[in-house]
Amino acid sequence: MKSKLKKMNDVSANRLRFRSLEKWLQWQESLHFTAIELGLERCRRVANNMGLLNPSYNVISVAGTNGKGSSIALLDRILLNAGYKVGRYTSPHLLRYNERICINGISVSDAELCESFDRIDRARGDISLTYFEFGTLAALDLFRQHDVQLAILEVGLGGRLDAVNILDADAALVTSIDIDHQEWLGNDRETIGREKAGIFRNLAPAICSDPNPPQSLLNCSEALGTPISLLGREYWFDYDDISWSWSTPDMCLEGLPRPMKYSDFQIQNASGVLMVLNKIQNEYPVSVDDIKQGLGSFRLTGRFQIIPGDIPKILDVAHNRESMKALVNNLKMISCQGRTHIILGMLKDKDHRLVIKELKEVASSWHFVTISHNRGIEAKILTSELRSFGGDENVSEYTSVKEALDKICKLSMPDDRIVITGSFYTVGSAIQYIN
Repeated sequence: MKSKLKKMNDVSANRLRFRSLEKWLQWQESLHFTAIELGLERCRRVANNMGLLNPSYNVISVAGTNGKGSSIALLDRILLNAGYKVGRYTSPHLLRYNERICINGISVSDAELCESFDRIDRARGDISLTYFEFGTLAALDLFRQHDVQLAILEVGLGGRLDAVNILDADAALVTSIDIDHQEWLGNDRETIGREKAGIFRNLAPAICSDPNPPQSLLNCSEALGTPISLLGREYWFDYDDISWSWSTPDMCLEGLPRPMKYSDFQIQNASGVLMVLNKIQNEYPVSVDDIKQGLGSFRLTGRFQIIPGDIPKILDVAHNRESMKALVNNLKMISCQGRTHIILGMLKDKDHRLVIKELKEVASSWHFVTISHNRGIEAKILTSELRSFGGDENVSEYTSVKEALDKICKLSMPDDRIVITGSFYTVGSAIQYIN
């Protein structure tokens, strides 16, 4: 009888809570009492239980409001070109959850995620974790499983209290800072900058690619003893329509390929990336060829992604004022003889009015979409925001991106273009439609 009970217990111990990734993710979304809860204690306790807090790999943490994903993708590509084994953790995803965790540029499998989630589930005991915390711990766990040399971690929200901050960064990059996620981070750039600076560590190099960083960021670096490199002070860039150059007081790289033809903002991101590589070059040297190859081949799904055709479609995950301003500037660089149709779907916690105000400069017609997610905002509210500016706007409302694209594709003329933007959900739905 005892032998039978022991066998049953052994089977139970080896049984995963769920065997499909979809089931795991559904459960994680309902496990914690709130979708977002900033703080490190719970995540750190579980990471400690799993032995994840003192990794063998080096960590590069990336915070900021805009440009994080692009900077991480470019940094990853150049380091891979140089032959290093790199783990990459980003969020959110466009099509598949697996996109969030990549090893050597390849998304991890469903099976690996399920097994990692099971290890986390067993280690957490009665500690409740959010959806994002589960993903962060899975990334650290799988980086260890794959024995990576470097891990590049994207801060999901803020910096100081974000789950990725349970690990000390060996180098920290802060990209462009703007007002976003005010409910959690504050209502001005100085307060938000202070939160972003939470990823800084004593003596570990920090880089900021925002040309106008908040003073709070600089104050935090000084207080922590963090040496910080600033765009326009420790490094510079210049560019024309074909190429660009990057320099520090000690070196200059010229004739660099533009990372994406129509996006000047990507040069700013790339400039910060090159400064990160400069700071880690003693341990992780890269060649000029590695850099040029990475820049020349750089493409990132959903970041000013142009789908050519009789009626081109432009996909961009811009969802706040600064990123929308960059999108509008990019659109102005491309000649359009016809109309610009805007498909916009957004989340509730964004400043819809400022986003719409920026887009008004290029929009010929508006097609608002209700995002079918508990954080999504209804199309009719976006219509109301638009009409508050006055004027008789050409506006339609839809329940899905598919419905909007079906209609616009039938009504558009060959010289028109369609811009799909506002959130990862909106662009992800458009990619599924196009595929």
